[in-house]
Amino acid sequence: MRVRTILFVLLLLTGCGSALNDPYPAADRGGNILYSGFTDRPKHLDPVQSYSEDEITFTAQIYEPVLQYHYLKRPYLLTAATAVAVPQPRYLDAGGNALPPDADPTRIAFTDYVITLRPGIRYQPHPAFARTASGDFTYHALSLGDLKSIDTLAAFAVRDTRELVAADYVYGLKRLAHPQLHSPILGLMSEYVIGLDAFSKKLQQQQKSTLGTRQSGWLDLREHALDGVEVIDRYRYRIRIKGKYPQFLYWLAMPFFSPMPWEADKFHSQPGMKEKNLTLDWYPVGTGPYMLTENNPNSRMVLERNPNFHGETYPCEGAPGDPEAGLLKDCGKPLPFIDKVVFTREKEQIPYWNKFLQGYYDASGIASDSFDQAVQVGSGGETALTDAMRAQGIELSTSVSTSSFYMGFNWLDALVGGSDPKTADASRKLRQAISIALDQEEFISIFQNGRGVPAQGPIPPGIFGYREGEGGINRQIYDWQGGSGGYAQRKPVAEARRLLAEAGWPNGRNATTGEPLVINLDTTATGVGAKARMDWLQKQFKKIDVQLVVRSTDYNRFQEKIRKGTAQLFYFGWNADYPDPENFLFLLYSRQSAVKHDGSNAANYQNPDYDRLFEQVQTMENGPQRQLLIDRMLELLRTDAPWIWGFHPKDYSLHHGWLLNRKPSKVGHNTFKYQRVDASLRQMRRAEWNRPEWWPLLVVVLLLAAALVPAWRGYRRRETATATAD
Repeated sequence: MRVRTILFVLLLLTGCGSALNDPYPAADRGGNILYSGFTDRPKHLDPVQSYSEDEITFTAQIYEPVLQYHYLKRPYLLTAATAVAVPQPRYLDAGGNALPPDADPTRIAFTDYVITLRPGIRYQPHPAFARTASGDFTYHALSLGDLKSIDTLAAFAVRDTRELVAADYVYGLKRLAHPQLHSPILGLMSEYVIGLDAFSKKLQQQQKSTLGTRQSGWLDLREHALDGVEVIDRYRYRIRIKGKYPQFLYWLAMPFFSPMPWEADKFHSQPGMKEKNLTLDWYPVGTGPYMLTENNPNSRMVLERNPNFHGETYPCEGAPGDPEAGLLKDCGKPLPFIDKVVFTREKEQIPYWNKFLQGYYDASGIASDSFDQAVQVGSGGETALTDAMRAQGIELSTSVSTSSFYMGFNWLDALVGGSDPKTADASRKLRQAISIALDQEEFISIFQNGRGVPAQGPIPPGIFGYREGEGGINRQIYDWQGGSGGYAQRKPVAEARRLLAEAGWPNGRNATTGEPLVINLDTTATGVGAKARMDWLQKQFKKIDVQLVVRSTDYNRFQEKIRKGTAQLFYFGWNADYPDPENFLFLLYSRQSAVKHDGSNAANYQNPDYDRLFEQVQTMENGPQRQLLIDRMLELLRTDAPWIWGFHPKDYSLHHGWLLNRKPSKVGHNTFKYQRVDASLRQMRRAEWNRPEWWPLLVVVLLLAAALVPAWRGYRRRETATATAD
């Protein structure tokens, strides 16, 4: 009896197969699904509010601005999405008269962009579009009682769609000024879009007069005209901006400028919707390749193919190396390839990493703790996957991020700044000396696992204006070694000491008073590794006998110091909003001074020559003339050294061999439609890597049986003896 039970248990366990640790439903096995994870829950999915990387992972697959970035080409190239073509600027003078394309920017008062949409594009199925047999909207006049049993968007039984039209983009742009939405780009766009600032103030005033303190109700933006934005006809609309601003096209590729159907805005603005998270901030509606069908940001989010997607084909051209990498094999095939994208929340990196190795996530980044397990670094600094990773068919993708991390000197500071002509030369040499002493190559090696490129200026690789090789090095900090095909070598510490002595601080002491040179660093760095980084920094300063005092503070206090200009040296970084050099060069433009103009120039750097060149470069299209002016700007920055040029991080991404067409992009985010999964290979590998090992359990069961059998026999003997005695 007991032997039969043990055998039955063993047979049952054997039948479970590899499904014991599979975190996904059995019905999804072998499905055309991409599996990913996320650590931080998205806070906003409304396109005019969303402005974080955690959120754009979702919004970029759902909403469609008129423009997008070419998936493969580098440097990044704008292409049409829902538009027929990338719109060309039309320049006007103050009287509204047309100007030639090569007009002097000072004559250009306005720029018009006329966007023409492709006909036939339709929205995803949504209850906001549903109508009754009589033509009325099914769900536009819901009562609180109607919503009593409704908790998710899926609870609405009837759905419909309609065609995308130009008025939807105009309505979406007007929502930037909605008084309840607080769009993070309203202030910036008000400087460019004609009438947007006045439009915003008008809506705020109306909100106060009609709603008082009430925070619900629909504001029908169709009833309010915005001077700079106009619907021309069903498929065309015009945006008029102030002056000449070529970078405005990049903004047209961001979710902020996505279409918004008024029907969806009205539907989600009904009383009772917000209390149940039935809002556009929770349930986006778009024309993109995917729609959000499950939103549980604490555990799981699901994107599924939009059945109404207008269609697109995989690109047939790319960057050098793409054909060899197999990135053009799907040329001309219809998109998207994947039916569903499942995101599971992982609050810790280790579970994410382990599930990736088991095949339950298709791609993964590399945390510092896992770097040595995944990547090996050669004697020359080259990186390659470890044997264990290659044995699993895992592939490595690397790309330099469109980001710059730096340490900024406060230009207004009496010691390290450059605003006082009497001390400007000494302060400049002091900044240069410190810049040489801080070994960025060592920092990248120790704290970034080699994942970074030492910065030669503010512009990262991949952005127009960046020069490779000898022509692009910072000659104040580096020497070029080896001729053509050589490398940049940081100047020796002796050069830093020489500059420090010329600045009046020989051996780190004031040449007149003998007092030690003390530099104060303000930082918000906390947590694991922060102390090690600060210790390393102090050692770097000590190489030139300079004392570094680290002043740790909370983020709010740090921001206050930056705004008031009381910090002396500080850590900062910048991620590109769009792939144009202007988006980095403006960080050192005097009219962006944090103290004087509440801008993004945290160093408060000021140089009239740099400002003049910036104002020229800002309105130019990419070309040889623009490159020459950028070169001159970079030389000014390298000489003045308002920043300690840190590094541009290098992104390392791993993916399994069954995930195809994967190319990292830090600017274009609507990338899931291009990727493809070999689901049969994935299922085979999962079964192979997660095959259960039953022999340890069998040994335990047999040992348990061996222990139980004597006891059972003794029990039977006692029972038999009792029966005989009776």
